[in-house]
Amino acid sequence: MPVITTRMRKSATLLVTAAGIAALGAAVAPTAAFADTPQSIAAGIVPANQLASFDQIVSHESGWNVTATNPSSGAYGLGQALPGNKMASAGADWQTNAATQIKWTYDYMNSRYGSPNQAWAYWQVHHNY
Repeated sequence: MPVITTRMRKSATLLVTAAGIAALGAAVAPTAAFADTPQSIAAGIVPANQLASFDQIVSHESGWNVTATNPSSGAYGLGQALPGNKMASAGADWQTNAATQIKWTYDYMNSRYGSPNQAWAYWQVHHNY
């Protein structure tokens, strides 16, 4: 009886370890499709300690849609710049390039609020930034 129990434990440990390694591999080596998302681009631009706040604002403002346009105000892009062409200061491709919009939005949050964390604190009170 003890031999069967020992073998079952070893088998279970191997299965758990294999699943853990597979999950770790997926987390460490994202797919090429994920590497090109606006969120992954933001992770390369925005400091890690500010990224959650940046994500919250962009998620609320545009749903991470690069061409999101507010029908009433005309605000445009990931960070909902108003007018949208203000983002041209970050690059001529501001209308369609997520990296350009992220750079502009990050700079805007820093210059207006001090950081994305402070911009998110403001957003939570006022529901805009």
